[in-house]
Amino acid sequence: MKNLIRPKPLLLALTLGLLAPMTQAAEVKVAVINLKTVFDGYWKTKQSDSTVKDRQSEFEKERKKMVDDYQKANDEYRKLVESANDPAVAADERDRRKKTAEQKLAEIKEIESSVATFERQFRSQITDQIKRMRDNILRDIREEVGKRAKAAGYALVLDTAGESVNQTPLIVYQAGVPDLTNEVLAAINKDAPAGSLTP
Repeated sequence: MKNLIRPKPLLLALTLGLLAPMTQAAEVKVAVINLKTVFDGYWKTKQSDSTVKDRQSEFEKERKKMVDDYQKANDEYRKLVESANDPAVAADERDRRKKTAEQKLAEIKEIESSVATFERQFRSQITDQIKRMRDNILRDIREEVGKRAKAAGYALVLDTAGESVNQTPLIVYQAGVPDLTNEVLAAINKDAPAGSLTP
């Protein structure tokens, strides 16, 4: 019975080993930041959004022109088919019109292919551009957060806007933890060009 009450050396060592990191973790300084607020409020994000909108607008204009050409070619093709099937026209003339209609159909297929290629290339290019811009913006923000965290001795900075795969907040509760959101936002916007922060 006495053996059960007396702590075993191995069990004691394991318990102390598990408690040691917990006591060390209590010394870790933590801060938080709302990364979404900082990202959205950064002047380079607004500039990037404007650049992307301009490119999308140019794409839509060019695409509309291509679609209009496609519609026009379709209308011409329908008229050519009708005239090629006109029984009042001589057989030779009908054959000539059928060949013209076939050429117009080939032109329509070429326009369809061009529109599809144009859309695919644009989507790929704009996706790459958005990713590059986003990565550059996040690099700027991370550098600023890193500088401030090191200066203040924070070992960890958590994003309060972060969500889990279930779209639930990762940080459910916080109290008395320093929030770096406003100071980081002010720091990255200090060199903003005039008028770049106005909506």
